[in-house]
Amino acid sequence: MTSTIKVNNIQNQCGQNIINENSNTITIGASGDTIALASGASQTGFGRTGTVDWQTGSIKTTTFTAASGEGYFANTSGSAFNMNLPAGVAGAIVSVADYGDNFNTNPLTIVPNGSDKLGGVNANAVLGTQGQSVTLVFVDSVEGWITVNDSTENVTQNPNIVATGGSVATCGNCKIHTFTGPGTFNVTNISTTPANNTVSYLVIAGGGGTGHPAAGYSGGAGAGGYREVKSPTTPYTASPLDGYPNAPNRVTITATSFPITVGAGGTGRSNGSVSTFSTISSAGGGFGALNSLPVPERPASAGGSGGGGNYCKPAAGAGNTPPTTPAQGNNGGTGETSPPAFGSGGGGGAGAVGENGSTSKGGNGGAGTPTEISGSAVTRAGGGGGYAVNSGIPGGTGGSGGGGDGYGPAGPPGTGPGSQGTVNTGGGAGGAAGCTENSGGSGIVIIRYKYQ
Repeated sequence: MTSTIKVNNIQNQCGQNIINENSNTITIGASGDTIALASGASQTGFGRTGTVDWQTGSIKTTTFTAASGEGYFANTSGSAFNMNLPAGVAGAIVSVADYGDNFNTNPLTIVPNGSDKLGGVNANAVLGTQGQSVTLVFVDSVEGWITVNDSTENVTQNPNIVATGGSVATCGNCKIHTFTGPGTFNVTNISTTPANNTVSYLVIAGGGGTGHPAAGYSGGAGAGGYREVKSPTTPYTASPLDGYPNAPNRVTITATSFPITVGAGGTGRSNGSVSTFSTISSAGGGFGALNSLPVPERPASAGGSGGGGNYCKPAAGAGNTPPTTPAQGNNGGTGETSPPAFGSGGGGGAGAVGENGSTSKGGNGGAGTPTEISGSAVTRAGGGGGYAVNSGIPGGTGGSGGGGDGYGPAGPPGTGPGSQGTVNTGGGAGGAAGCTENSGGSGIVIIRYKYQ
């Protein structure tokens, strides 16, 4: 015996429709309601809405048969296999995605059921693109299963370095970060290719200073220490001082912050300050020898490159102090103890020793060295030129790469200033005279890496 209830509306106690029939349209629930099936219950007759239920609890690793309304993750890292499609029924839908990004090496083959077609062709389909995912809908017997979504791009970690800090420029497939003062090289993502995480860098310290505000004559100052590594993944023409592949010179970055120190140029009787990046430190350039009253005489100082001697303290300051391989700088030149010039030695540069002073002129500063790490060839870290004492005798010229010119009097002794080292080159100051101090040029830090 069966019973029949005939109504057009079923309402709850608040008078809100639960089920409503209007003509041939039946509405279940009201706006804002959630229609839920009990656990274990199933529905038929409503069809799919163009979506699938992803089977996250069962990653497929061998041949399997798909069911309509389901999506699968296929892991072909072990070997290639098949996904067999269910019998084609209009509205049937199946999805599959590359679980481990292995379809390019071990493809997944999609096999239709019986005489069912794929895109109008009775044949298998092969998914062979890394990270590929597809959704198939069965339309009819003519076209069979049609692809309604095909993604060949998986959402994965950015495969390249991502970083901020300093002044950033692009050169080809490389990013270049230039620090002309203190800062932070902040790495938020590293490359998925380990070799790319060994970066190129240039670290130059501040150049040495010369002179004294009370009086005296000084040798040329040494350039700031020069340290460079060119990573094989960042093509450019490096300086002859490229320290790759020596392990202590390499910097392999991680996703962290790297404080950057850019050394200031030395003033008077002081060396330049160090510049640092990660484990790399470049020493400040040595100051030039000083004879002065009422202050004591001072010999030329050692440093990244050494300062030049003078006629009271002729010995040159040693370069590459502390020692690095390759050498971060060179010795200064010696001072001349005989007239008429009593020429002081030039400061050492990254590329050459400082020239010795002579009886006819002050010694030239040692040359700097060029590199294209910043995108074009730039010479840095030249030594300062030495002074000359007597009227009409030239001082030494500063070394290429920011070295200052040495004092050379055009009149009575003690009237010429010499010149400063150039900022952000690490150039040494030129030899000073009289109540003059010359400052070395500040340093620079440049980091280069492959970003795409």
